[in-house]
Amino acid sequence: MDGGAESRFGRVFSGHRLEGLIPSGHGADVTAWARDVYARAIERGLDHVPGHVAIIQDGNRRYARERGVDTDSGHTAGAETARNVLQWGRDLGITETTLYAFSTENFERPPEERAALFDLIAEELRALADDDRIHADGVKVRAIGHTDRLPERVQAAIETVESATDRYDQYVLNVALAYGGREILRSAAERIAEEAASGALDPETIDRETVAERLYDCSFRDVDLLIRSGGECRTSNFLPWHAVGAEAPFVVVDSYWPAFSRLDLLRALTAYDTYRATQQGRQEEKRLSLPSRSRQLSRIARSAMYSFRR
Repeated sequence: MDGGAESRFGRVFSGHRLEGLIPSGHGADVTAWARDVYARAIERGLDHVPGHVAIIQDGNRRYARERGVDTDSGHTAGAETARNVLQWGRDLGITETTLYAFSTENFERPPEERAALFDLIAEELRALADDDRIHADGVKVRAIGHTDRLPERVQAAIETVESATDRYDQYVLNVALAYGGREILRSAAERIAEEAASGALDPETIDRETVAERLYDCSFRDVDLLIRSGGECRTSNFLPWHAVGAEAPFVVVDSYWPAFSRLDLLRALTAYDTYRATQQGRQEEKRLSLPSRSRQLSRIARSAMYSFRR
C-alpha cells in the first residue's frame, strides 16, 4: 500500500514514498534513516497538537490476507500497533485517545474469529492493567459502548483495568467495545424520554449538554482529530456526537492498521496542524476586519442622525 494520508486538505506527502528518493544500492538502513529525519522534521514543525485523537483501526484482515497469514495474526499485529500508537501519542502530547476496538457490526463476524478477538481484547486489557508505562504516565483506561453484550471474560478484564487505573488523570485511553454510534444515540434519547416522563427531567431544559451527559457513564470530551487507517473514507458509525457532530477533522491513512507507523501519525497531525492554522487565520481576518466595520457602522449611524436632525 502507498502510505499517503488524505484529509479535507488533500493528499499529504507519504513517508512510505521515501524509497523513491533514496539512490539505489544504499539499502534499507538509509531509507530508515531518511524516514527518521523526515519524522523529526515534521514533529519540529508542529505548532498545534490535538488533545483528543480518535482512531478507527481498520485493515487487520486485509493486512493478514496480503501476507498469506491467518486473520488472528493480523489482529495480533494490530494490537501491537495500538500499544505503540498510545506511547507515541503520549510522547507527542496527546492527552486523550479513543480506539475503535470492536463495533456492534463485528458481532456478525464468524464465531471463531469473534472468539479469538475476545480473547485478544481481554488479554490486552489485562496487559494494560499490569503495564508499568501506563502507571508511570498516569493513564486512566475506560471502556465505552454496550459492554454488557461482551463475554464475561472481556467484562472481567474491563473491570480489572478500569479499577487499576481509575485514580489517574494525566492521560485517558477510551476503548470502544461493542460500540455503535446510532445505538448510543438511541439509548441516550431513551434515557432522556424516561427521565422526562417520570418528572426527573424538565423537557424545557433539554439541550445539547443534556444529551452529551447521557451518552456514556463517564465524562467524554469532543474529539479534535479523527483518524482512519486502511484507506477507506468512512466513519463507520463511530462517535457521531463527539467527532462527526463536533466537526473534527477527518484524516484517512492508506496504511493498514498493523503497518500504521509513527510517521503515519505525524502526517495525520500535520493535517490537523494545517486545519488549526487555517481556522486561526480566519479568526484573525475577522478580528482585523472588526475595526473597519465598526467605523463604517459609526459613519452610517452619524449620517442617519444628521439626516434625522435636518
